[in-house]
Amino acid sequence: MPSAASSGRSRNAPLSSPSSNLPARSTNPADYQRAPGPASVLAKEYADGFEVGEHRHARAQLIYATRGVLEVTVAHTLWLVPPQRALWMPADTPHAMRARGAVSLRSPYIRDGHCPPGFPSTPHAVNVTPLLRELIVRAASIPVDDEPTGRDALVIAHLLAEIDWVPGHPLRMPAGGDRRLKHICGAILRAPGDPRTLDAWAAEAGASTRTLARLFIAETGLSFVHWRQLVRVQHALPLLASGMPVADVSAALGYDTPGAFAAMFRRVTGATPSAYFNAADCKLSDPA
Repeated sequence: MPSAASSGRSRNAPLSSPSSNLPARSTNPADYQRAPGPASVLAKEYADGFEVGEHRHARAQLIYATRGVLEVTVAHTLWLVPPQRALWMPADTPHAMRARGAVSLRSPYIRDGHCPPGFPSTPHAVNVTPLLRELIVRAASIPVDDEPTGRDALVIAHLLAEIDWVPGHPLRMPAGGDRRLKHICGAILRAPGDPRTLDAWAAEAGASTRTLARLFIAETGLSFVHWRQLVRVQHALPLLASGMPVADVSAALGYDTPGAFAAMFRRVTGATPSAYFNAADCKLSDPA
């Protein structure tokens, strides 16, 4: 298993930090596993498509990007992390990451004994309020090698107190070996707008509709319809985050009207596309 300091594997190299007026700081995650403070924030830039292979960290991590969307894989579960959300990653949990668009990572690592109250033992979604975002950005300028004092200590304390657990919408991939189900899931992931029904997929795969319905529940925990809706939401998030109009995203995903897409998006996430992204549209500080 690669160590916490494992380097990413991609055709693209990480980009340099966009902030030239800040002192240079380590972009090696290993340095943040031994920082003396309760939490320290890694700031790192990734180009579109950059991948970090499976690795783990000695400390709990809040995976967050102020810009772009991160795709995080844990076992057979896929999480998409837009700027409105962060992902709690418990210590020693193997995971891999991929940048969807240019990503500005601002990731707090939290010492054992300083994790926020009620922290889960499995990956979990975190709502990123404007305040939490600003605290993370500010904390990214705090020296890694020193125990935070004064105002810096208050920033870290407030950051940890602001973490708010919310329901997430991870996409669970088939864990078993049924080739028919894997074929169908792979095809839907490649073309989320494919309108074919479960009956049509069953005919193509040479299985009964009942068999496929049972396999979806057994291996993904969701019905075919709900699993495909999650795929479409996961596909829509980076498009919406890039500024693509809702009508264009709706058409790309096979919906007849933007209203039908918005209704599905709201059923899955609890908010319409515009409401989901409006929280992060206010002009805040540039990523540190």
